[in-house]
Amino acid sequence: MDRYTDAQKNDQAINVLINTRYRLLRHIIFLLGLFFFIYSSDWSKEYGEAYRYFRLFDVYFGFVAMTYLNMYVLVPIFFFKGRYFIYMILLILMVFSTLVLVSYLLDAYFEASGIAKSLSDSDNIGLYAGTGVSIAIILVTTMMKLFGQWIKDKERITELNNLTLRMELNELRNQINPHFLFNMLNNVKALIRIDPEKATTVIMKLSEFLRYQLYENGEAKTSLLSELDFLSNLAELENIRRDKLSVTMEAAIPQGRLKNIFLPPNLFTTFLENAIKYSVDMTEEQEYIRINISVNDGNLYFKCRNSKGPDIWPADRKNSGLGLANIKRRLELLYKDDFMLKISSTDEEYFVDLIIPL
Repeated sequence: MDRYTDAQKNDQAINVLINTRYRLLRHIIFLLGLFFFIYSSDWSKEYGEAYRYFRLFDVYFGFVAMTYLNMYVLVPIFFFKGRYFIYMILLILMVFSTLVLVSYLLDAYFEASGIAKSLSDSDNIGLYAGTGVSIAIILVTTMMKLFGQWIKDKERITELNNLTLRMELNELRNQINPHFLFNMLNNVKALIRIDPEKATTVIMKLSEFLRYQLYENGEAKTSLLSELDFLSNLAELENIRRDKLSVTMEAAIPQGRLKNIFLPPNLFTTFLENAIKYSVDMTEEQEYIRINISVNDGNLYFKCRNSKGPDIWPADRKNSGLGLANIKRRLELLYKDDFMLKISSTDEEYFVDLIIPL
């Protein structure tokens, strides 16, 4: 019971430190704590109360400016992105500039008030103390930001793992189902009598399709070449049932580089399945799916265009919407805000545009 209570207290303490609900409370505690810390410091009283309060607010706002610049500018832009050397240089410049500005404003106060400034040891002590307090505040706030980021990354990884497990279960239930295999085997059986060479090709495609699902799909990342081969096999197997379906895939990437580009498996499968569903019932029109993949400036561009049937059953809409919602959530967990997904349609076509960083 005591362990359970201690765990609850620890969780509450962590929530106060990182949860956005307590952000205002954290800022209030920090600002008040810093104010009373500076106020309680025994600074020179020989110049009167007016100087003491001027110096209080001068130093206070200097420390506040340093703290928030470090927390919301330097740490996110430079430290979190691994640019440590630039971060340290800018941090030193910020501390030095702040202390110089604080000192300059204090000197300006003496000139404006006509008070003669006396050189004393307390001024040097105040400078050293200010530098020490600056370093302490920066260290504490940076550690808090790092701790908060670590907790968020840990939660994101846990959620991603849970989502991956759910997707794997859905794939086992929906993609590799007996109905699909039954249809494929029946087609192969018919082709053996009509076109044995084509039947052999279909068996090879089916084996590659199943190999990807059983082995590649279990890996954290797979090569872009394997992903494209899987999409091609899926499209060709579907084309066996639908002679009017035309699938074209273009990858404006050298063959050698396709093996060196890695990404999470089954990232594009949902879009192809969605295209297959939407391109049915075209009556006399040619059904088509056009996929284009390219790489530029460290990003991968995926485009999918497909013909759209006049009538989509509500059940198909629901299943398609669920699949797209799952893949969008997966993209958010994998790439945070660093991806772009745009899905649109007209009366005759369906469009998917995806950009992900490599």
